[in-house]
Amino acid sequence: GMDNIIEQNKEKVVTTIKKIIGFMNLDCQVELREENGPESKAVVASIYTPDNVRFIIGKNGQNLKAFEHLVRAMLLKNNDGQNIIIDINDYKKSRASFVVDTAKQAVTRVRNTQKAEVLMPMSAYERRIVHMELASYPDVATESIGDEPQRRIVIKPYP
Repeated sequence: GMDNIIEQNKEKVVTTIKKIIGFMNLDCQVELREENGPESKAVVASIYTPDNVRFIIGKNGQNLKAFEHLVRAMLLKNNDGQNIIIDINDYKKSRASFVVDTAKQAVTRVRNTQKAEVLMPMSAYERRIVHMELASYPDVATESIGDEPQRRIVIKPYP
């Protein structure tokens, strides 16, 4: 099943990423891990490089998003490349922990006021992390509203 596909593709994912990074004359290590989300499994590819990666990340992660699209497109031939998430030097990870902290602060306010609160717009990856993180809070419910790229999470007191 899914695990075989992931196993077969791990090597392809790594070589694809190294190929693109190679074009940029950067040295890199690639680590893969699986993440189980509420709706889907995903493979997270973490790229680590000693070089300056600001240009790969771009403003608000725009270039990184394009990079991810490129890798997915190159892999779509052999699998559903949709479930590949790419991070570089833990940019998304640190951004995600910032997003989770913000969400937790909102939970505190929602508990106190018993009023719903809408968070800032986030990427699908960030929303997924917030939904997963807040799933363990029995007294609040989360849902996503709006359209990309303005899609955001609402935290509501649980009825």
